[in-house]
Amino acid sequence: MQRALQLALAGEALGEVPVGAVLVQDGVIIGEGFNAPITRHDPTAHAEVVALRAAAERVGNYRLEKTTLYVTLEPCTMCVGALVHARVARVVFAAAEPKAGSLVSARRQLESGYYNHVFLFEGGLLADEAGTMLSDFFRRRRLAQKAATPRGE
Repeated sequence: MQRALQLALAGEALGEVPVGAVLVQDGVIIGEGFNAPITRHDPTAHAEVVALRAAAERVGNYRLEKTTLYVTLEPCTMCVGALVHARVARVVFAAAEPKAGSLVSARRQLESGYYNHVFLFEGGLLADEAGTMLSDFFRRRRLAQKAATPRGE
């Protein structure tokens, strides 16, 4: 998770929402990424998807069985779907995402019974660090937007 937090900071330096992800197999990182929809002009370039793509390219297979994804924020609906299709075995996330989280927060997608694969998951690993990083990012963004808005508008 420490590496995922470092990746989140790298994304933040580029103006992206600071979320990082690392995919591990047999104790080795096989894919990693950070949020990059702005810089890549790609709405699907969430940290989880970037990490899955890198890993699939590296191992030469879109099935990423027996892997664990470490991500700094609870995955959204799109990312949960990608994790299911990739056959990831386990997801460990740091901070919960009350508005869009799709494992334990806003939605509990894996409880739907619709999927032919489900993965184990747990949250809370370095949640304070990840949550603070995200809160600080959005606070700075709001302050910058407020400063850029002329008074009276």
